[in-house]
Amino acid sequence: MTVARPDEVRRYNRSSLLRLLHTGGPTTRAALATALGLNRSTIKMLVDGLAEAGLVEERVPRLASGAGRPSLLVLPQPQSAAVLAVDVRAEHAGIALVGFGGQVLGRNSWNLHGRQREPDEVITHVAESAALLADDLGVRPLSAGVSVPGVVRRSDGLVRSSENLRWAEVALGQRLGAVLELPVVVGNDAEFGALAEHVRGAGKGASDAVFVSADVGVGGGLIAQGALLRGSAGYLGEIGHMMVRPGGLPCHCGNEGCWETEVGEAALCRALGLPEHGPRGAIVAELRELHEDCDVRLADYLNWLVLGLVNVVNILGPELVVLGDLFTALPDATVAKVADEVRRRSMVSRALGGVRIEKSRLGADLKLLGAAEAAFDGVLAAL
Repeated sequence: MTVARPDEVRRYNRSSLLRLLHTGGPTTRAALATALGLNRSTIKMLVDGLAEAGLVEERVPRLASGAGRPSLLVLPQPQSAAVLAVDVRAEHAGIALVGFGGQVLGRNSWNLHGRQREPDEVITHVAESAALLADDLGVRPLSAGVSVPGVVRRSDGLVRSSENLRWAEVALGQRLGAVLELPVVVGNDAEFGALAEHVRGAGKGASDAVFVSADVGVGGGLIAQGALLRGSAGYLGEIGHMMVRPGGLPCHCGNEGCWETEVGEAALCRALGLPEHGPRGAIVAELRELHEDCDVRLADYLNWLVLGLVNVVNILGPELVVLGDLFTALPDATVAKVADEVRRRSMVSRALGGVRIEKSRLGADLKLLGAAEAAFDGVLAAL
Protein backbone atom coordinates (compact mmCIF):
# COMPACT_ATOMS: atom_id res chain seq x y z
CA MET A 1 0.00 0.00 0.00
CA THR A 2 1.40 3.38 -1.04
CA VAL A 3 1.02 6.23 1.47
CA ALA A 4 0.97 9.79 0.12
CA ARG A 5 3.68 12.08 1.49
CA PRO A 6 2.58 15.17 3.47
CA ASP A 7 3.78 17.53 0.72
CA GLU A 8 1.74 15.61 -1.87
CA VAL A 9 -1.35 15.85 0.34
CA ARG A 10 -0.81 19.61 0.76
CA ARG A 11 -0.45 20.11 -2.99
CA TYR A 12 -3.58 18.08 -3.63
CA ASN A 13 -5.59 20.02 -1.02
CA ARG A 14 -4.31 23.35 -2.34
CA SER A 15 -5.21 22.43 -5.92
CA SER A 16 -8.68 21.23 -4.85
CA LEU A 17 -9.32 24.47 -2.97
CA LEU A 18 -8.16 26.57 -5.93
CA ARG A 19 -10.45 24.67 -8.28
CA LEU A 20 -13.40 25.09 -5.92
CA LEU A 21 -12.85 28.85 -5.74
CA HIS A 22 -12.29 29.08 -9.49
CA THR A 23 -15.56 27.36 -10.38
CA GLY A 24 -17.70 28.29 -7.38
CA GLY A 25 -16.63 31.85 -6.69
CA PRO A 26 -16.35 33.63 -3.31
CA THR A 27 -17.17 31.51 -0.31
CA THR A 28 -16.38 31.22 3.39
CA ARG A 29 -13.70 29.14 5.07
CA ALA A 30 -16.42 27.11 6.77
CA ALA A 31 -18.06 26.31 3.42
CA LEU A 32 -14.68 25.35 1.96
CA ALA A 33 -14.02 23.02 4.88
CA THR A 34 -17.39 21.33 4.39
CA ALA A 35 -17.04 21.01 0.62
CA LEU A 36 -13.51 19.58 0.78
CA GLY A 37 -13.97 17.49 3.90
CA LEU A 38 -11.04 19.20 5.65
CA ASN A 39 -10.77 20.58 9.18
CA ARG A 40 -10.76 24.32 9.79
CA SER A 41 -7.10 24.52 10.76
CA THR A 42 -6.09 22.94 7.45
CA ILE A 43 -8.34 25.35 5.53
CA LYS A 44 -6.86 28.28 7.46
CA MET A 45 -3.34 27.20 6.56
CA LEU A 46 -4.26 26.79 2.89
CA VAL A 47 -6.15 30.10 2.62
CA ASP A 48 -3.39 31.99 4.43
CA GLY A 49 -0.86 30.56 1.97
CA LEU A 50 -2.98 31.55 -1.02
CA ALA A 51 -3.52 35.04 0.39
CA GLU A 52 0.23 35.45 0.90
CA ALA A 53 0.75 34.43 -2.74
CA GLY A 54 -1.83 37.02 -3.85
CA LEU A 55 -4.22 34.44 -5.29
CA VAL A 56 -7.08 35.17 -2.87
CA GLU A 57 -8.32 37.95 -0.64
CA GLU A 58 -10.51 37.74 2.45
CA ARG A 59 -13.22 40.31 2.99
CA VAL A 60 -16.21 40.92 5.24
CA PRO A 61 -19.46 40.35 3.28
CA ARG A 62 -21.19 43.60 2.33
CA LEU A 63 -24.51 42.46 3.75
CA ALA A 64 -23.10 41.03 6.94
CA SER A 65 -25.65 41.23 9.77
CA GLY A 66 -26.56 39.58 13.03
CA ALA A 67 -24.70 39.04 16.27
CA GLY A 68 -21.11 37.93 16.43
CA ARG A 69 -18.21 38.25 14.05
CA PRO A 70 -19.25 37.65 10.42
CA SER A 71 -17.56 34.87 8.44
CA LEU A 72 -14.98 36.25 6.04
CA LEU A 73 -15.43 35.59 2.33
CA VAL A 74 -12.52 34.08 0.45
CA LEU A 75 -12.41 35.74 -2.98
CA PRO A 76 -10.31 34.61 -5.97
CA GLN A 77 -8.19 37.46 -7.37
CA PRO A 78 -8.76 37.41 -11.16
CA GLN A 79 -5.51 39.13 -12.17
CA SER A 80 -3.35 36.86 -10.02
CA ALA A 81 -3.47 34.11 -12.65
CA ALA A 82 -4.81 34.42 -16.19
CA VAL A 83 -5.00 32.38 -19.37
CA LEU A 84 -5.44 33.27 -23.02
CA ALA A 85 -8.63 31.98 -24.63
CA VAL A 86 -8.92 31.83 -28.43
CA ASP A 87 -12.06 31.12 -30.45
CA VAL A 88 -11.49 30.58 -34.19
CA ARG A 89 -14.66 30.35 -36.29
CA ALA A 90 -15.44 30.31 -40.00
CA GLU A 91 -15.98 34.06 -40.32
CA HIS A 92 -14.22 35.58 -37.32
CA ALA A 93 -11.80 34.96 -34.48
CA GLY A 94 -11.71 36.27 -30.95
CA ILE A 95 -9.35 36.24 -28.00
CA ALA A 96 -9.78 37.02 -24.32
CA LEU A 97 -7.66 37.09 -21.22
CA VAL A 98 -9.59 35.23 -18.54
CA GLY A 99 -8.61 35.50 -14.91
CA PHE A 100 -8.69 33.11 -11.96
CA GLY A 101 -12.37 32.70 -11.08
CA GLY A 102 -13.52 32.90 -14.71
CA GLN A 103 -13.69 36.68 -15.09
CA VAL A 104 -13.05 38.00 -18.61
CA LEU A 105 -10.41 40.70 -18.11
CA GLY A 106 -10.30 41.91 -21.71
CA ARG A 107 -10.99 40.81 -25.26
CA ASN A 108 -10.49 41.48 -28.95
CA SER A 109 -11.98 40.08 -32.16
CA TRP A 110 -11.59 40.40 -35.91
CA ASN A 111 -13.17 39.11 -39.11
CA LEU A 112 -11.68 36.30 -41.19
CA HIS A 113 -11.92 36.51 -44.96
CA GLY A 114 -9.78 35.10 -47.75
CA ARG A 115 -6.09 35.02 -46.80
CA GLN A 116 -6.90 36.07 -43.23
CA ARG A 117 -8.25 32.56 -42.70
CA GLU A 118 -4.91 30.90 -43.58
CA PRO A 119 -3.24 29.25 -40.56
CA ASP A 120 -0.14 31.48 -40.73
CA GLU A 121 -2.29 34.61 -40.75
CA VAL A 122 -4.48 33.42 -37.88
CA ILE A 123 -1.46 32.44 -35.74
CA THR A 124 0.25 35.79 -36.38
CA HIS A 125 -2.87 37.80 -35.59
CA VAL A 126 -3.59 35.83 -32.42
CA ALA A 127 -0.02 36.35 -31.18
CA GLU A 128 0.02 40.07 -31.98
CA SER A 129 -3.43 40.71 -30.48
CA ALA A 130 -2.61 38.69 -27.37
CA ALA A 131 0.58 40.69 -26.79
CA LEU A 132 -1.27 44.00 -27.15
CA LEU A 133 -4.06 42.86 -24.83
CA ALA A 134 -1.60 41.62 -22.22
CA ASP A 135 0.26 44.96 -22.34
CA ASP A 136 -2.96 46.95 -21.99
CA LEU A 137 -4.11 44.92 -18.99
CA GLY A 138 -0.72 44.41 -17.41
CA VAL A 139 -1.41 40.67 -17.15
CA ARG A 140 0.64 37.83 -18.62
CA PRO A 141 -1.19 34.58 -19.42
CA LEU A 142 0.17 31.31 -18.03
CA SER A 143 -1.40 29.05 -20.66
CA ALA A 144 -3.67 29.19 -23.70
CA GLY A 145 -6.76 27.33 -24.88
CA VAL A 146 -7.90 27.38 -28.50
CA SER A 147 -11.36 26.43 -29.80
CA VAL A 148 -11.52 25.29 -33.45
CA PRO A 149 -14.42 23.92 -35.53
CA GLY A 150 -12.97 20.64 -36.70
CA VAL A 151 -11.40 17.30 -35.85
CA VAL A 152 -8.57 17.95 -33.39
CA ARG A 153 -5.98 15.57 -31.92
CA ARG A 154 -5.99 16.49 -28.26
CA SER A 155 -2.46 15.28 -27.43
CA ASP A 156 -0.70 17.98 -29.49
CA GLY A 157 -3.42 20.20 -30.96
CA LEU A 158 -3.10 18.93 -34.53
CA VAL A 159 -6.14 20.05 -36.52
CA ARG A 160 -6.75 17.00 -38.66
CA SER A 161 -9.46 18.72 -40.68
CA SER A 162 -11.69 21.75 -40.47
CA GLU A 163 -14.06 22.07 -43.38
CA ASN A 164 -15.30 25.45 -42.15
CA LEU A 165 -11.77 26.90 -42.14
CA ARG A 166 -10.51 24.84 -45.11
CA TRP A 167 -7.69 23.54 -42.90
CA ALA A 168 -6.08 20.08 -43.03
CA GLU A 169 -3.19 18.68 -40.97
CA VAL A 170 -2.42 22.01 -39.27
CA ALA A 171 -0.09 21.67 -36.26
CA LEU A 172 -1.88 24.52 -34.51
CA GLY A 173 -0.96 23.59 -30.94
CA GLN A 174 2.77 23.28 -31.62
CA ARG A 175 2.99 26.33 -33.87
CA LEU A 176 0.97 28.64 -31.65
CA GLY A 177 2.77 27.38 -28.54
CA ALA A 178 6.14 28.22 -30.11
CA VAL A 179 5.02 31.75 -31.00
CA LEU A 180 3.31 32.49 -27.69
CA GLU A 181 5.93 30.61 -25.63
CA LEU A 182 3.08 29.10 -23.62
CA PRO A 183 1.50 25.68 -23.11
CA VAL A 184 -1.40 25.50 -25.59
CA VAL A 185 -4.46 23.24 -25.47
CA VAL A 186 -6.46 22.98 -28.72
CA GLY A 187 -9.90 21.39 -28.86
CA ASN A 188 -13.03 21.05 -30.93
CA ASP A 189 -15.41 23.98 -30.45
CA ALA A 190 -18.39 21.84 -29.40
CA GLU A 191 -16.19 19.98 -26.90
CA PHE A 192 -15.16 23.28 -25.33
CA GLY A 193 -18.79 24.42 -25.46
CA ALA A 194 -19.72 21.40 -23.36
CA LEU A 195 -16.91 22.21 -20.92
CA ALA A 196 -18.10 25.81 -20.54
CA GLU A 197 -21.68 24.69 -19.93
CA HIS A 198 -20.51 22.14 -17.36
CA VAL A 199 -18.41 24.64 -15.40
CA ARG A 200 -20.34 27.89 -15.81
CA GLY A 201 -23.60 27.29 -17.67
CA ALA A 202 -26.78 25.25 -17.74
CA GLY A 203 -24.85 22.02 -17.23
CA LYS A 204 -23.30 23.05 -13.91
CA GLY A 205 -24.03 20.28 -11.45
CA ALA A 206 -25.18 17.83 -14.12
CA SER A 207 -23.33 14.53 -14.03
CA ASP A 208 -24.21 13.51 -17.61
CA ALA A 209 -24.98 16.12 -20.25
CA VAL A 210 -24.70 16.68 -23.99
CA PHE A 211 -24.01 20.02 -25.65
CA VAL A 212 -25.33 20.28 -29.24
CA SER A 213 -24.37 23.30 -31.34
CA ALA A 214 -25.48 24.46 -34.76
CA ASP A 215 -23.10 26.77 -36.55
CA VAL A 216 -22.05 26.24 -40.14
CA GLY A 217 -22.03 22.60 -39.09
CA VAL A 218 -23.42 20.65 -36.16
CA GLY A 219 -21.25 19.32 -33.35
CA GLY A 220 -21.55 17.86 -29.91
CA GLY A 221 -19.67 17.70 -26.64
CA LEU A 222 -20.27 15.16 -23.89
CA ILE A 223 -20.04 15.29 -20.12
CA ALA A 224 -20.03 11.79 -18.61
CA GLN A 225 -20.03 11.20 -14.85
CA GLY A 226 -18.99 14.78 -14.22
CA ALA A 227 -16.05 14.89 -16.63
CA LEU A 228 -15.49 15.82 -20.26
CA LEU A 229 -15.55 12.70 -22.43
CA ARG A 230 -12.81 12.90 -25.08
CA GLY A 231 -12.79 9.55 -26.85
CA SER A 232 -9.81 8.02 -28.61
CA ALA A 233 -7.16 10.71 -29.29
CA GLY A 234 -9.78 13.41 -28.70
CA TYR A 235 -11.92 12.51 -31.70
CA LEU A 236 -15.45 12.56 -30.32
CA GLY A 237 -18.75 14.36 -30.71
CA GLU A 238 -19.20 14.49 -34.48
CA ILE A 239 -22.92 13.91 -33.99
CA GLY A 240 -23.68 16.15 -36.95
CA HIS A 241 -22.44 13.34 -39.18
CA MET A 242 -24.79 10.61 -38.01
CA MET A 243 -26.91 9.67 -41.00
CA VAL A 244 -30.58 10.49 -40.52
CA ARG A 245 -31.85 10.65 -44.10
CA PRO A 246 -30.66 7.91 -46.48
CA GLY A 247 -30.39 9.33 -49.97
CA GLY A 248 -30.43 12.87 -48.58
CA LEU A 249 -28.19 15.81 -49.44
CA PRO A 250 -24.46 15.16 -49.86
CA CYS A 251 -22.31 16.21 -46.93
CA HIS A 252 -18.73 17.48 -47.02
CA CYS A 253 -17.70 14.47 -44.91
CA GLY A 254 -18.34 12.20 -47.92
CA ASN A 255 -21.60 10.78 -46.62
CA GLU A 256 -25.11 11.85 -47.52
CA GLY A 257 -28.16 12.59 -45.41
CA CYS A 258 -26.13 13.64 -42.35
CA TRP A 259 -27.99 15.38 -39.52
CA GLU A 260 -25.88 18.45 -40.26
CA THR A 261 -27.43 18.72 -43.74
CA GLU A 262 -30.91 18.83 -42.18
CA VAL A 263 -30.41 21.14 -39.17
CA GLY A 264 -27.19 23.09 -39.80
CA GLU A 265 -26.99 26.74 -40.80
CA ALA A 266 -27.70 26.09 -44.50
CA ALA A 267 -30.75 23.97 -43.67
CA LEU A 268 -32.11 26.65 -41.36
CA CYS A 269 -31.62 29.26 -44.08
CA ARG A 270 -33.54 27.11 -46.56
CA ALA A 271 -36.36 26.63 -44.07
CA LEU A 272 -36.57 30.38 -43.52
CA GLY A 273 -36.34 31.21 -47.24
CA LEU A 274 -33.02 33.02 -46.79
CA PRO A 275 -29.84 32.81 -48.90
CA GLU A 276 -27.69 29.95 -47.62
CA HIS A 277 -24.56 32.05 -47.23
CA GLY A 278 -26.13 35.25 -45.96
CA PRO A 279 -25.21 37.09 -42.76
CA ARG A 280 -25.79 35.33 -39.45
CA GLY A 281 -27.70 38.33 -38.16
CA ALA A 282 -30.39 37.86 -40.82
CA ILE A 283 -31.13 34.34 -39.50
CA VAL A 284 -31.47 35.54 -35.92
CA ALA A 285 -33.63 38.50 -36.97
CA GLU A 286 -35.93 36.27 -39.04
CA LEU A 287 -36.39 33.82 -36.15
CA ARG A 288 -37.28 36.69 -33.82
CA GLU A 289 -39.92 37.84 -36.28
CA LEU A 290 -41.56 34.40 -36.53
CA HIS A 291 -42.82 34.13 -32.95
CA GLU A 292 -46.04 32.10 -33.09
CA ASP A 293 -45.55 31.10 -36.74
CA CYS A 294 -42.22 29.43 -36.00
CA ASP A 295 -43.59 25.90 -35.55
CA VAL A 296 -45.52 26.10 -38.82
CA ARG A 297 -42.77 27.64 -40.96
CA LEU A 298 -40.11 25.34 -39.54
CA ALA A 299 -42.18 22.17 -39.20
CA ASP A 300 -39.92 20.02 -41.40
CA TYR A 301 -36.73 21.48 -39.93
CA LEU A 302 -37.97 20.88 -36.37
CA ASN A 303 -38.90 17.30 -37.22
CA TRP A 304 -35.28 16.60 -38.23
CA LEU A 305 -34.07 18.36 -35.09
CA VAL A 306 -36.27 16.15 -32.94
CA LEU A 307 -35.23 12.99 -34.80
CA GLY A 308 -31.54 13.69 -34.20
CA LEU A 309 -32.06 14.60 -30.55
CA VAL A 310 -34.04 11.39 -29.97
CA ASN A 311 -31.06 9.43 -31.34
CA VAL A 312 -28.64 11.38 -29.14
CA VAL A 313 -30.73 10.80 -26.02
CA ASN A 314 -31.35 7.12 -26.76
CA ILE A 315 -27.66 6.43 -27.35
CA LEU A 316 -26.08 8.58 -24.62
CA GLY A 317 -28.79 8.75 -21.95
CA PRO A 318 -27.96 12.23 -20.56
CA GLU A 319 -29.94 14.02 -17.88
CA LEU A 320 -29.57 17.27 -19.82
CA VAL A 321 -29.16 18.43 -23.43
CA VAL A 322 -27.96 22.00 -23.93
CA LEU A 323 -28.60 23.64 -27.31
CA GLY A 324 -26.03 26.20 -28.43
CA ASP A 325 -25.15 28.72 -31.14
CA LEU A 326 -27.94 29.10 -33.77
CA PHE A 327 -30.29 26.85 -31.79
CA THR A 328 -30.43 29.53 -29.08
CA ALA A 329 -32.24 31.84 -31.53
CA LEU A 330 -35.22 29.46 -31.62
CA PRO A 331 -38.18 30.78 -29.58
CA ASP A 332 -38.42 29.40 -26.05
CA ALA A 333 -41.89 28.00 -26.75
CA THR A 334 -40.57 26.11 -29.79
CA VAL A 335 -37.69 24.61 -27.79
CA ALA A 336 -40.19 23.54 -25.12
CA LYS A 337 -42.27 21.74 -27.77
CA VAL A 338 -39.15 20.09 -29.18
CA ALA A 339 -38.28 18.90 -25.67
CA ASP A 340 -41.79 17.49 -25.17
CA GLU A 341 -41.60 15.64 -28.49
CA VAL A 342 -38.18 14.18 -27.66
CA ARG A 343 -39.52 12.94 -24.33
CA ARG A 344 -42.51 11.38 -26.10
CA ARG A 345 -40.44 9.61 -28.77
CA SER A 346 -37.41 8.57 -26.72
CA MET A 347 -37.79 5.51 -24.52
CA VAL A 348 -34.59 6.46 -22.66
CA SER A 349 -36.01 9.90 -21.88
CA ARG A 350 -39.18 8.28 -20.57
CA ALA A 351 -37.15 5.85 -18.46
CA LEU A 352 -35.17 8.74 -17.00
CA GLY A 353 -38.34 10.64 -16.16
CA GLY A 354 -37.83 13.18 -18.93
CA VAL A 355 -34.46 14.46 -20.19
CA ARG A 356 -34.20 18.23 -19.86
CA ILE A 357 -33.52 20.21 -23.03
CA GLU A 358 -32.43 23.82 -22.53
CA LYS A 359 -30.84 26.63 -24.50
CA SER A 360 -27.36 27.86 -23.61
CA ARG A 361 -27.31 31.12 -21.67
CA LEU A 362 -23.59 31.87 -22.06
CA GLY A 363 -24.00 33.79 -25.32
CA ALA A 364 -21.10 34.68 -27.59
CA ASP A 365 -18.52 33.97 -24.87
CA LEU A 366 -19.36 30.26 -24.76
CA LYS A 367 -16.36 28.92 -26.73
CA LEU A 368 -13.96 31.43 -25.17
CA LEU A 369 -15.00 30.33 -21.68
CA GLY A 370 -14.60 26.69 -22.65
CA ALA A 371 -11.13 27.32 -24.09
CA ALA A 372 -10.19 29.17 -20.91
CA GLU A 373 -11.32 26.27 -18.71
CA ALA A 374 -9.25 23.85 -20.78
CA ALA A 375 -6.21 26.10 -20.30
CA PHE A 376 -6.86 26.51 -16.56
CA ASP A 377 -6.92 22.74 -16.07
CA GLY A 378 -3.14 22.56 -15.97
CA VAL A 379 -2.63 26.00 -14.44
CA LEU A 380 -4.64 25.36 -11.26
CA ALA A 381 -2.64 22.22 -10.52
CA ALA A 382 0.61 24.16 -10.74
CA LEU A 383 -0.26 27.35 -8.81
